[in-house]
Amino acid sequence: MKKITGKAYAKINIGLDVLRRREDGYHELKMIMQTVDICDDLQFEKTAEPGIVIQSNHKELPVDGSNLIYKAADLLFREKGITEGVKITLVKRIPIAAGMAGGSSDAAATMRGLNELFRMEYSIRELQELGVKLGADIPYCLVGGTMLSEGIGEILTPLPTPPDCFLVVAKPDIDVSTGFVYGNLHADRLTYHPDIDGMIEALREGSLSGITDRLGNVLETVTVREYPVIEELKELMRSMGAENALMSGSGPTVFGIFRKRETAESAARAIEDKGLAGQIFVTTFYNGITE
Repeated sequence: MKKITGKAYAKINIGLDVLRRREDGYHELKMIMQTVDICDDLQFEKTAEPGIVIQSNHKELPVDGSNLIYKAADLLFREKGITEGVKITLVKRIPIAAGMAGGSSDAAATMRGLNELFRMEYSIRELQELGVKLGADIPYCLVGGTMLSEGIGEILTPLPTPPDCFLVVAKPDIDVSTGFVYGNLHADRLTYHPDIDGMIEALREGSLSGITDRLGNVLETVTVREYPVIEELKELMRSMGAENALMSGSGPTVFGIFRKRETAESAARAIEDKGLAGQIFVTTFYNGITE
C-alpha cells in the first residue's frame, strides 16, 4: 500500500467552562465537544525520498514545520524510526483560526493515516497519548463524536449522540488567537458557568431543548467584547428561528441549532445578505469517526 486517504472533521463546543488556571499555566476545562459534518480531505502517499512534503489548496496555510500536520507526521516518524518519506495533500474546508479545531483535526487524521499507511500498529489510545504533546484537542479529534472533555482536554468520556437537528455554522472574516483569549480570561472572576452536568443529563434524555437551553461558553466573555459581530450573529440566528446560538471554542465561529433544514437555510441566506460571515455552512452533527 503506497497511498491512503482520510478525512478530518471539525468540532464545536456545545458547552465550555473554564474551572481554573493551573500552576503550569494551562486552564482546567470542562466542556462538551461535538463533531460536525464539515471536513478536510487528506491524502497520504509514500515517497522514495525521505522527508515530509505538504501540499494544500489553501495558499495562506503554512506547509512547513509550523503546520500541525507536519508536526504530527514528524513525531510519528521519529517515534518509529521511519526513514521513508511521505507527501500529504490537504483539501482545506474547515475554517482556519475559527475555534473549530481544524488544525488539530488535520493532525489527528494524519496520525491515523500514517499509522495505517506505514503499519505502525499504534492503538488509538497510544496515538492520543502522543497527540496531546502537540495539542490538547488532538486526543478528542482522534475519536470525535460527543464527548465530555476535562483536564486540559485530554480526559475524555463518551456521551450519547444529540437528537437530529440542523446547524448553521458561520465564521466572520476575522481570525482569533486562542492564546489571546485564554491570556485575557480571568477564570477566578467568572460569575457565570454553563450547566455542563445538566447538558449531560439532557443528552441522556435525548432532549434537544434541554441541550439548547444550556448552551454556554465562558470564553465569550473575552471574544465577544473584542468582536461584537459574534453577538450580532447569535442574535440574527435566534431571530431567524434558531433554538439557540453560541460561539464555538475561542471563536469567532458561531453556530445556531435549528429543528428544520429550511429554517436553517433561510438563516444562512440572511447572514450572507448582511455580510456578517465569509464562510457559512448548513450542516448536521456527525458521530461517525469513533472506531
